[in-house]
Amino acid sequence: MNELTDPRGPAVEKRRKSQPKAPKGRVTMTDIARAAGCSQATVSFVLNDTPGIRLSQQTRERVIEAARALGYSAPAFSALRTPVAASERLDGVIGFAVDQLATSPEAVVAIEGARQASWNAGNVLLVAQTLGDAVMEPRALDVLTSRGISALIYMTIFTREIVAPDYLYGLDIPVILLNCYTSDYAFPAVVPSEIAGGQSSTRHLIEHGHRRIATITGEPWMQAAQDRLKGYRRALATADIPFDPELVVEGDWSASAGYAATVKLLALKDRPTAIFCQNDRTAIGCYEALKEAGLHIPQDISVVGYDDEEIARHLFPPLTTSILPHMAMGQWAIEQLDTPPAPGKGRYPITKLECPLVERESVGAVAMPAATVP
Repeated sequence: MNELTDPRGPAVEKRRKSQPKAPKGRVTMTDIARAAGCSQATVSFVLNDTPGIRLSQQTRERVIEAARALGYSAPAFSALRTPVAASERLDGVIGFAVDQLATSPEAVVAIEGARQASWNAGNVLLVAQTLGDAVMEPRALDVLTSRGISALIYMTIFTREIVAPDYLYGLDIPVILLNCYTSDYAFPAVVPSEIAGGQSSTRHLIEHGHRRIATITGEPWMQAAQDRLKGYRRALATADIPFDPELVVEGDWSASAGYAATVKLLALKDRPTAIFCQNDRTAIGCYEALKEAGLHIPQDISVVGYDDEEIARHLFPPLTTSILPHMAMGQWAIEQLDTPPAPGKGRYPITKLECPLVERESVGAVAMPAATVP
């Protein structure tokens, strides 16, 4: 029996008054995310029971309870149609499927990179958003393949290992994975080099004399957060700086989490002289908390972000951050279509692209303590 249709029981009945009101019209994953206090991606992974995602039981239960309270119901299953025969395909038409598009600048950047590389060769892209939905994703891919595409780029917005659905293995056209990979290395795949990116960000602060360096992470089940933290720890170890767990605060990639984490860090007896925010939105909240505390960036404390979103250029001072190479990843995916396939079933290495650091004005030398007047 599906978790969402299990009997609710008397315990749930007692909490009915505290549960969110169902919105008018069809309930969406965005509604559930708002009610559960998590990201839309987390909701999608829970409701679709996505393989390979390690979420806490508490998070799963919170999402399921919010979905129940709002009356969410998944769409009905639909069978796939027969794929287009090879002789009927349109050469130069490439399918691009991504789980999140409307709320993700990274997906748009990757698509633009693929478009540029495609148009240079006279190819056209057909794009579909799937939301990673176990029912609608196969249908979306079926629509793409029924249009006679000659290749498929399959992207996830969060970097992760996926269990590729059977229909990807069954396609007789090239399949390229973007921002994801499989454990069997059955498809060419490209991801950002996140460990190196986290290491480079932290090393940049160390090079400016900082040793008391904090970091605000993303949701810990996400591979990007895990790898950026690994890079942070590697940079500290390389510089012989002891790791201090007090300086690592868990966030959720949001500005509000960045604000709350920074307030917590400033309350430490020995507060940090620099903060590595693991994305730019977290850095926005960090900036606000520092300014409210009367601290100046970078004179009193340095800040580094990650992602190089448009807002990073317009913060005051402009934010030092790392570029997520989604443009280059989209271009790389198209270029792989000209590479001869591996013999047999193939075993392709995972390609990792560098996350270059963009130096702006949010990092400075460690502030010297004021001289004591005798």
